[in-house]
Amino acid sequence: QVQLVESGGGLVQAGGSLRLSCAASGRFFMIDAMAWYRQAPGKQRELVARITSGGITNYADPVKGRFTISRDNAKNTVSLQRNSLNTEETAVYYCNADMKTSPRATTYPNWGQGGQITASS
Repeated sequence: QVQLVESGGGLVQAGGSLRLSCAASGRFFMIDAMAWYRQAPGKQRELVARITSGGITNYADPVKGRFTISRDNAKNTVSLQRNSLNTEETAVYYCNADMKTSPRATTYPNWGQGGQITASS
């Protein structure tokens, strides 16, 4: 069974920084793209940043220049460094990883349990 376990969430003052990490464990063949999503109260879940297995990144427009996604393929981890957080970015942040359980298996998405990030004014 595959698990994505997140760590590093919490409370931060507006304008501050916070780093969230996610580690994949269990039985799998490979991890393709990894990503971070967030869901604010009353809103739909949205993509924040994504990174391919080769290190190509893309970001949602509101976070460009402030957030940095990175991964360690040897450790099966992905992190998101968040700088200059504003109160509107208070949300539950979810780790996502597209994974295969065997070479011929279909890639499927896995989700972490979510970590609350609260930016206070």
